Formats: sequence, structure tokens, C-alpha cells
Amino acid sequence: MTTGILSHPVSTYRLQLNDGLVFDAVTQLVPYFASLGVTHLYLSPIWKARPHSQHGYDICDLAEISPELGGEEGYNRLCEAAANHSIGLVLDYVANHMCTDPLHNEAWRDVLRNGPSSPYAEYFDIDWQPVKNELENKVLLPILGHQYGSVLEAGELQVVHQCGEFHLRYWDNNLPLNPRQCRLILRHREAALPELLQDQPEVQQEYLSILFQLDHLPTYTDTSLEARNDRARELTIASQRLFRLLTESEALRGHVDTNVKEFNGSPGDPASFDLLHNLLELQPYRLCYWRTALHEINYRRFFDINELAGLRMESHQVFESAHKKVVDLFSTGRAHGLRLDHIDGLYDPSGYLHELRKTVDKDERISYIVVEKILASTERLTSEWPVDGTTGYEYLNQLNRLFIRPENLESIRRIYHSFSRRSTNFEEIRYTSKQQIISTSMVSELNVLAHELNRMSEQDRRYRDFTLDSLQEALREVVACFPVYRTYISARGVAYSDRVAIDQAIREAIRRNPAMESSIFAFIRECVCPDPSEGDELNRGRRLRFAQKFQQYTSPVQAKGIEDTAFYRYCPLASLNEVGGEPAVLGAPLDDFHAANAYRQTRSPRSMITTSTHDTKRGEDGRVRISVLSEVPDEWRKQLRIWSRYVAPARTRTGGQVAPDRNDEYLFYQSLLAIWPTSKGWEDERLQDRILEYMSKAVKEAKTHTSWINPSNEYDEALAHFIRSLFTEQHTSAFRESFAAFADRIAYFGSLNALSQLTLKLGSPGVTDFYQGTEFWDLTLVDPDNRQRIDFDARQRWLSRWQSEHQRSLDENRAFSFAQIGAHPDSGELKAAITTIGLNFRRQNPDLLIDGAYLPLYATGPISDHLVAFGRLHKGRVLLAAGLRWTAGLLADVPYTTAAEAWHETVLPVPDDLAGKNIVNVLTNERWMCAGSIPLRALFGRLPCALITLA
Repeated sequence: MTTGILSHPVSTYRLQLNDGLVFDAVTQLVPYFASLGVTHLYLSPIWKARPHSQHGYDICDLAEISPELGGEEGYNRLCEAAANHSIGLVLDYVANHMCTDPLHNEAWRDVLRNGPSSPYAEYFDIDWQPVKNELENKVLLPILGHQYGSVLEAGELQVVHQCGEFHLRYWDNNLPLNPRQCRLILRHREAALPELLQDQPEVQQEYLSILFQLDHLPTYTDTSLEARNDRARELTIASQRLFRLLTESEALRGHVDTNVKEFNGSPGDPASFDLLHNLLELQPYRLCYWRTALHEINYRRFFDINELAGLRMESHQVFESAHKKVVDLFSTGRAHGLRLDHIDGLYDPSGYLHELRKTVDKDERISYIVVEKILASTERLTSEWPVDGTTGYEYLNQLNRLFIRPENLESIRRIYHSFSRRSTNFEEIRYTSKQQIISTSMVSELNVLAHELNRMSEQDRRYRDFTLDSLQEALREVVACFPVYRTYISARGVAYSDRVAIDQAIREAIRRNPAMESSIFAFIRECVCPDPSEGDELNRGRRLRFAQKFQQYTSPVQAKGIEDTAFYRYCPLASLNEVGGEPAVLGAPLDDFHAANAYRQTRSPRSMITTSTHDTKRGEDGRVRISVLSEVPDEWRKQLRIWSRYVAPARTRTGGQVAPDRNDEYLFYQSLLAIWPTSKGWEDERLQDRILEYMSKAVKEAKTHTSWINPSNEYDEALAHFIRSLFTEQHTSAFRESFAAFADRIAYFGSLNALSQLTLKLGSPGVTDFYQGTEFWDLTLVDPDNRQRIDFDARQRWLSRWQSEHQRSLDENRAFSFAQIGAHPDSGELKAAITTIGLNFRRQNPDLLIDGAYLPLYATGPISDHLVAFGRLHKGRVLLAAGLRWTAGLLADVPYTTAAEAWHETVLPVPDDLAGKNIVNVLTNERWMCAGSIPLRALFGRLPCALITLA
């Protein structure tokens, strides 16, 4: 099946599968992707997920391919079509968590039915001995919309009897009831049975026998293997017997139904719910108000999402069970690579990755594996991990900074602080944002860590005087000051980089808390960075476990605190507020980009390089539009002042303040610039809804005036009023006219940035990744805006037409002209043409693009700093990638082809392999003899970018 498929990707194309894009739909699109030049399709999770899932991350069964996407048969048809076009498949695999849907996740349902005695109890990261004694051997289920008592007495919790089994219904939730405890329902009004069944003595005898069998079942707290087996066997037999008996006896069935009705109580009569309350108290779970999860939840979640429970991949049994289907797909040639989601959530990422590599690499097969790992600017992916690289966020941020004028960033910041009337720097906002996350949505995990820290301190006479409160406060400070997502300490040892990160966090925590006892931080350091040579074996093991649990906590706090909070509170230049981005870093020299590219080519040449994903904060082309503002700070300042006056009537005073606040207004302008449709402008029928939905999410993520947990209807309504007024009211027409003129200009220069960005990505070391639809303009915002359905029919029609015209132009030996495509800037056809040419070149030259040496190139002349260029060399083959940047100041309002003499005087020296030879720009088919350097006027005669190779 894999004939003709490259052993490793040269390019990937990410698809978001859902009910609008199932396997058979993708199968029909395979010829399009092949013509585009894609070597591997990169699929969002294909496993059975919660019904109607739009993303696939709420997985219910890792052993089954999603029936809603087409099941095994539909996936096999896709595999066959892809293989026929020499396209491989990279799968998005979720090892960290599963969905807690109690009806569709059978493993989770079994845990809720049988508690710690369930064979799946160790699959999920549940603390069966939590801090709160009332939760011992129970799972806290924070699914109720109000306090438990009020929900119970409103009659919203209802026992349902079906086929001899009982379950609990709460709106759309279907929860199992512990079969042993259901004897409370069956024994209710037991005294009435002799008279009721006086004509059916054999039915009464069998019924009492079933009750006796249930009475003698092992309890759900008995976790011995023998008890588990006895419980499972006897429960199955008892359930079958009860179903058969209730089917045969109408009188007994009526008796049980009446019991169920009495257990369900009567609203208005609180005492009538005592029966149901007593029954629920005996279950292996405890129902509670959803807000309770903030403080007491006792299972690890994916970030703070209650519906996604963490898996214990460190367990060999769990690992084997969870990867059987993956191994099957690899061994049968139906999968060729894995993208591992949220690797930082695992207890021991390195151990997991080594086990995974050993599992999937068989029969001399070396599989492609990349990890979703967010690296800080000072971090490197550890060489200990047996992976091909990351999913490419670090490349996104390195490339993005090329289009930001670093010398103007300070001016942009002053403009922002002046307009927003906020003076706090990003470092302080990052700290306070993380503190807020720790104290609210993720405080329960901190409580668990603090209690364990307290227990360890009690075992050491040097530290036993520390109080629980002081330990918890100090631990909170260390987490808030942590400089990276997490460390990777394990039984294999502590890396130098881990010590550096921990020491930095400790120092910063001490600096911020001079009144706090410093020895408490010394104790915490010993626990989060345990020394294998100190203490007895028991204490070393305990500290190591604590350190590994601590590591699982810092990562979600970092992500929620920075990406989902601080980035919405601080936005001088929003293009810097990207996943893995660092807005506080002022500069990014060109040499940094070249150094990162050279390092990747040497250390991880098959790492993904991306510019848009399903998780980015804004689309790649909208992002570089915002970066244009760094070229025109004075004009940006002037426009903000004008707009602020024009929109004044649209603001609302609420709660003693003006809404929206100045920070949110500033973000609104940048976000609207990012998605501005130059052809339709304000007439675009979707524009208002898109920006309104985005801003509604943005202000809730900022958690300053409103939030998801505590929404402020007043602020939300004031924001919506503001946006709608700007789109529709006559008194804001001056704003619309002014904004449109500025936005059109920014969009023009942003499109030049975007084409350069694309071309540099096509030539850079690594596996070039494209998010669905981004072969055309990607002017989107954060999800759900970036997860809209893609019009692939229109793309296929365009590609068919373009291929015909392009081939004809080559046959006639003419340079291909983009004039016709460029006449319609919103269509994105120019970008699509470059993407198609570049991807096909990569597919035809995999060794050059993956293994080729990297050579930084530097122009000389008056405008040399406006050029980014590099060469790739491999066994006599050469590729030169070049792009313009900072074009707003360079080109002003005239086409760059008529720019000043500086264009003639600035040249790009080329590698010796090209000097004196015939070369061709594969994007335009322009050909010439190279004399050792290329004038910028010739290099960019038609486009702001070029891909040069030997003719």
C-alpha cells in the first residue's frame, strides 16, 4: 500500500476532520493534494470521539476509528487513494487525556460504576485518597449547574431503569449506578412482595436470590484481583437474571418501577429525596456543582477542562492498551507518522517516547514522530527524546519576527501604553496572570501538591515547622515565576537545563517575596529538583514522584496564564502574541533566524516548520499584516487618536467605567486590520459577526472585566454594542471611512510580507506544514474562526485552471505572469500559485530540502536590510530562497518595480555553485546567466520573493 510514498514527509497538509470533512470527502480530495505537491496528509485525531465532535480531541476510545468519520472502512478507502497518489498519512495522536462522557467512553463509565475496583481504574489519573476524606475512593464529578442540594430537590436527578440495569439521568448526562447499591431500590418496600407475588412464589424466590447475590458482591473498594474478577462475573449473572425475571413478571416489574418513582422524589417535598440522596452517597462518584472543581477535583484534567481526564501512560498496561490500534495502522502501512498532542502533560515524556519508538519501529521501519512542544526562546528540544522534532511553533515565531522592525518596537510600546493608559510591563502581567490561574481554575491541583509537600515536610525535622498555608503560598510563587512550560526530571536524573529553570524560578520567587522565610524555598527546591544521592530510598522516591507531579502542573499554568490570559491583557503588537511567542523580547536580528535554521538543519532536519495551526492566535497572513504597524508607528499613533474620537459615541459607561476599556479597543483595531477584506470592506456580511465573536472571547480570556467562569453581562453587552455601532450607526461613518483607507494600505504591504514569509518557509530546513486552506490567504483569528469549513471545490477548480495556464506558459517558453491573479487581491490565488510551485519543487527535490546544507546569504547596498535570503546545497543541486521585508517604508505608495536607484545598487551575492551558470526563478520562470550576484531589481522584478535554482 505504501509504494511510492516517501519514507518521511517533505511537506504536510493539516486537515480538521469532523462531520463536514469525513474520510470519504478527504478521499475525493486526494488528487487535489497530490497536484498541490503535498507529500503527507496530516489528520486531526481519527479515533472514536464524543458524538458530533468538531475537533476529535474529546476521544472516547483509542482502539476504534471514528464511526462518524467513516470508520475503519472509510479510513481504508482514504489510505488506498492516498497510496495511489504516493501520499503518506501523519496522525494526530492524543496520549494525555480522554473524554469523560459517561455514555460513550466505556472505560470511564466502568470507573464510575465500579470505582477503584474497575479494571480501568488505573487508566485515568485519579487520586483515590485525596485531601478531602469524603472523596476517598470516589471520583468528584463537577457536572451540576447549581448546588447539589438544589439540583436534587428540583427533581433534576432521575433514576432510570432499563433492561435490569439502573442509571442516573441528569439532563444529557447518563451516569451508571453501582449495581451492588442498586439493591436499595430493589429492597425498597420489600414487605409488600409476599402479597404481591403470592401467585408467583418462584418469582419471589428468584428475586430474593438475586438480592442475596448482590448483598455478597465484593465492595467497589476491594481492589484485589480476585475480588475484581468475582465482582465482574457475579454482576453480569445478576443483571441477566434480573432482566429475565422482570421480563417474565409484570407484577414485579411494576413493583420495581414504583420503587424507582419513589426514589426520584417529588419537587416541593425535600424529604422525598432522602432515598435518592442516600443511594447517591454510596456511589463511587460524588456529584457536585461545576464550580466545586476549582478547589476539589481529584482527577487530573487537560488544562482546566473537566470533560477531559488525564491518562496514566506511565502504566505499561495503559500504554499497551492505548497503542494497539496505532501499532496495527503502522504495521499494515496505513499510517506513516505521528504528531503527539500535548507531550508536556505526561508524567514521564521521555520514558513514553522511548517506549513508543520501540513499539512502532519494527521490521526496519523508522517512523516519523513529532511532538507538540512549546519552546521558550532560550530552550532547545532535548536530544534525549527519540523524535524527529516539534510541530514548529518556534519556527513560526522566528520567521514572524523577520517582518517586525525591532528599532520601532519601543515606539509601538509607548503608543500602546499611552492609548491603553496602562503602564505595567509584560513580565508583571505574565506573573499576575499566572497567579490568577493558579488561584482560580487550577487551584485544586495546587492544593494537592501543597498537602503532599506538607506531609513531606513533617518527615524532616529541618522543615517540620513549615505550615500548610506557608508551603502552599511559597509553591504558588515558584509556579508563577517558572520561566518555561516544565522540566523533565525522572528516575534517569536531572538535566542541567532543568536545574537552571528551577533555580531561576526560586530566585525570582524569593525576590518577589522578601518577607517570606527563605528556607521554605530551599525545601521546595529539594522537592522539585531531588538529589538522588540524598536521603533514604523511601524519601527519594517520594520526592521524585512529587517532582514529576509538579512538572505536570507548571505546563498548563504556563499555557493558561500566558497564552490564554496575558496575551489578551497586553498587546502593543498583537502579532507577537502567538503560541510560544515572547512579547517582552525587543529584538530579533536576522542572524538569529539564520542560526535557528542552521541548527534545525543539523539537529532535527525533519522537524515541522509551520506558520498556522488549529491553535494559533491568528492566521499567518493576518499576523504579518499586524507586523506592518511596526514600520509605520507615527501613522499608527495618528490613526488611533483619530479613531478614538470618532468612536466615542459608541462607548458605554457601565459599572463606573467606560466599556470597552482602552486595552480591548486597541486589540479590536489590530484584530480588524488582520482580517480586513479589501474588496468588500464594511460590506462583507460575515465581518461583523466574526470580529464580535472574537472580541467576546478575547475579553473573557483576559479575565479583567468578564470571564468564562464569572461573566459580566453588562460588559459583554457594552462591547457588543460598541462593535455593532461601528458597523451600522451613522454617527460612526467617519470612523468607517478612515479605517478602510488605512486598512487597505496595511493589507497591501501585509500581502507582500505574506508572500515573502511563504517563500522563506518553502525553502527552510524542516518539513513544511500547511494548515487547511492556507494555500490561499489565511486572514483568520483564533478558534473557532480558524476552523471554518474550507471551500475545496473552489480550490480544485482554481488549481485545474491554473495548471493548464501555467503549463501552456512554460511550453511557450515565456515567463509566467501573475498579473491576472494579482488583479484580485482578496482571492489569494497569487499565494496559491507560489504554494503549488514551491510544494512541487520540494516533492521533486526531497534530499535538497531536507538534507541540504544551509547557507545564510547577505545582500550589500543601500537597502540590504530589506532582504532575507539563504541557500540550500546538496550534491551539486542548489536552491536560493529570498524575500523582501519592511516594504511599507521601502515602497511607499508606488509599485516596487518602479522604486529608486537603491534597487540597482543593492545586490545579492550568490553561492559559488550558481556563479557563472544559467539560473531560473521557479516562481516566475525568469531565466538569466548569473554573474556572481543578482541585483535586487532583477531578483524581485515580478514578485517580492524568489526561489532560484539551476536552469
